[in-house]
Amino acid sequence: MEYTWWQRGIIYQIYPRSFQDSNGDGTGDLPGIIERLDYLQWLGIEAIWLSPFYPSPMADFGYDVADYCNVDPLFGTLDDFDRLVAGAHERGLKVIIDFVPNHTSNEHPWFVESTSSRDNPKRDWYIWRDPTPDGGPPNNWQSLFGGPAWTFDPTTGQYYLHSFLKEQPDLNWRNPEVRRAMFDALRFWMGRGVDGFRVDVIWLLIKDAEFRDNPPNPDYDPDAPLIENRYFEYIPAYSQNRPEVHEVIREMRAVVDEYPDRVLIGEIYLPFDQLMHYYGSDGLMECQLPFNFSLVLHRWNARGFEQVIHDYESLLPAGAWPNWVLGNHDRPRVATRAGTAQSRVAQMLLLTLRGTPTMYYGDEIGMHDVDIPEDRIVDPQGRHDPRRSRDPERTPMQWDDLEHAGFSTGLPWLPIARDYTRVNVAAEQNEATSVLSLVHALIALRQSTPALAIGSYSGFKADGDVLAYLREHGDQRYLIALNFGSATQQLDLGTTGYQGEVVLGTYHDRAGDRITGAVMLRPDEGIIARVQAPLGAVRDEAVYL
Repeated sequence: MEYTWWQRGIIYQIYPRSFQDSNGDGTGDLPGIIERLDYLQWLGIEAIWLSPFYPSPMADFGYDVADYCNVDPLFGTLDDFDRLVAGAHERGLKVIIDFVPNHTSNEHPWFVESTSSRDNPKRDWYIWRDPTPDGGPPNNWQSLFGGPAWTFDPTTGQYYLHSFLKEQPDLNWRNPEVRRAMFDALRFWMGRGVDGFRVDVIWLLIKDAEFRDNPPNPDYDPDAPLIENRYFEYIPAYSQNRPEVHEVIREMRAVVDEYPDRVLIGEIYLPFDQLMHYYGSDGLMECQLPFNFSLVLHRWNARGFEQVIHDYESLLPAGAWPNWVLGNHDRPRVATRAGTAQSRVAQMLLLTLRGTPTMYYGDEIGMHDVDIPEDRIVDPQGRHDPRRSRDPERTPMQWDDLEHAGFSTGLPWLPIARDYTRVNVAAEQNEATSVLSLVHALIALRQSTPALAIGSYSGFKADGDVLAYLREHGDQRYLIALNFGSATQQLDLGTTGYQGEVVLGTYHDRAGDRITGAVMLRPDEGIIARVQAPLGAVRDEAVYL
């Protein structure tokens, strides 16, 4: 079987505002990313994924798009984008961009036309409904950012739908003209050399045709922590994950397949049994990679992760390729969720599981969430409720120990972590025991070892705080053992007779250690060992999960 670049390689997410500022205005931009392409090539990743850089009023920092076929001047120009794609391709890097199809900005020309009158040709490009008899919203659907998902337009006397901010009106994907316009936007970027798309909230694209009320959520607790709006008071049965959405995604996939060797990635926060439908069925293709967020969403626990990995692998459709996400721009960083001591174990987990890993910029040097003073919060979620701010995980990349961490010569748009003088790329590239050096070695080992890049996965029986599994391909067999705890643990190899040696560990001194009978793991330690069974040994199914 031949494997494509998006199966063998590693995807690296860049939040453009925070990666590198080239002009001193305190905000990262496309020329800044170009300046750092050599670093990304050195790191060994396969593709960069860029969060939105489109023209936007920035009500939600680019996820409110005002033009799908251009670059916001804050980030540069189309020429800068073309130079970025060319520079990436020259270095063997692919370029994936965000596509935001569920909603536009309320300043997009389409919406401006749509609001002008009920009989405007663009009226049906968005979702409009009459008020209820008492003048209220058409139904009980709630915005994910807080409050009703409907805003009244006094000019035309109807409500429009917005699943997020009122400045982000939802497009009507039941309208064929909307589909044609959005698919043409995909072609525009692929024509400029883009290698794929990460599609924002793809499971929300189609809403219930009858606009029925969402049912009450029996598990809703209004007194639970961080319940700051009524969204979770209802089960979003009619406002998301509708069966008709799969027809849209199949059409989208067909457009992407018009160009060779492209990839379609879907942002989908759904349980595994529902997530799997987004691969497609009955020979009708949808996303090559429906994002798997289980490592982000579940508590950091060996037994819990063991079950999550088993369930995910068990439910994958035939021929489907797995993927894993450890962090992104919407969730606390892994060094904050799991703790600094576990950040190395986390990177070893991500880079040794079967499937495509997605890394979040800065995680490779151990960046953590940064406390943002309330008067500097800019995230709309955070302005609504500081506890929900996503600013802490979006702070600027830490490149060196100079002022502003080498990110900008001006005041950065968000504060930089106080530890930047020691947690930065320049320092860690020159330190053999750093997180970055470990990640660099992990990527190199993965890319040069078929068992780790494309091999099979088998869970291995472990207890306590240890998570263990095997990756195999041909005559290669690697055992990965990870200690999720702060005390020494032992992994018993049972009757397998496995023996071999450690090829890489989160502690710098383990390479070359012999493995026989059992593996001792120090606190917060992970190892990758090349193992084999003695000649004539029989596979012991009791140690496989």
